[in-house]
Amino acid sequence: MSHPPLSVLFLGKTGDELCGRAASYLTRHCARTTVCLGARGESFPTRPADEGYDVVISYLSPWIVPPSVLQRAKRAAVNFHPGPPEYPGIGCTNFALYEGAASYGVTCHHMTATVDTGPIIRVMRFPVYDTDTVLSLTQRCYALIAVLCYEMVDRLLADQPLPVSNERWTRRPFRRSELDELCRLTPEMSQDEIQRRIRATTFPGYPAASLDDADAMMSQAPQDQVGA
Repeated sequence: MSHPPLSVLFLGKTGDELCGRAASYLTRHCARTTVCLGARGESFPTRPADEGYDVVISYLSPWIVPPSVLQRAKRAAVNFHPGPPEYPGIGCTNFALYEGAASYGVTCHHMTATVDTGPIIRVMRFPVYDTDTVLSLTQRCYALIAVLCYEMVDRLLADQPLPVSNERWTRRPFRRSELDELCRLTPEMSQDEIQRRIRATTFPGYPAASLDDADAMMSQAPQDQVGA
């Protein structure tokens, strides 16, 4: 089966196995694929800002894609967000656990200059259990993001239009200052409030929020924990 020529800029996360497999899939099947992987805190790569592509894909990317890059995408600029439309922005998984969300999921959407506000392409959801953690929700999100990515890439390769969802973002994107506040504990908080915050900010290998090291926890937290 032949595919139409398709040039892709793939922006992803260093060290993530599923992200690497998606990048390899694109490299194999597209006429030109530029892969840029990075980690939180790294500057946006210089070269892609000067080139045009048919499609820009942000797959757990640590970067906010500059408007100049989005404007050069001839067919689509797509992001895979590890949260449903009810939880845009940073710390999406954390806030879902803190608020006691009954369901969670992932969102594929067009990118605009403002993070997590573009038209939604597709949403996939799953139930949240009392036994879920930041890690377990993150793992399930990553699995669904891989499914969504292959589905959207196959549509593009077949020269088919991307779906149009009737779902809409339900609130403005969460800010880092709000996540910082979620990680802060004080002696005045009730035991229930403290436990909710600890559950919502605990990630294996990193300190949970506490009265003594809430700020330290935030400075050391992996990007996964804050909704990469």
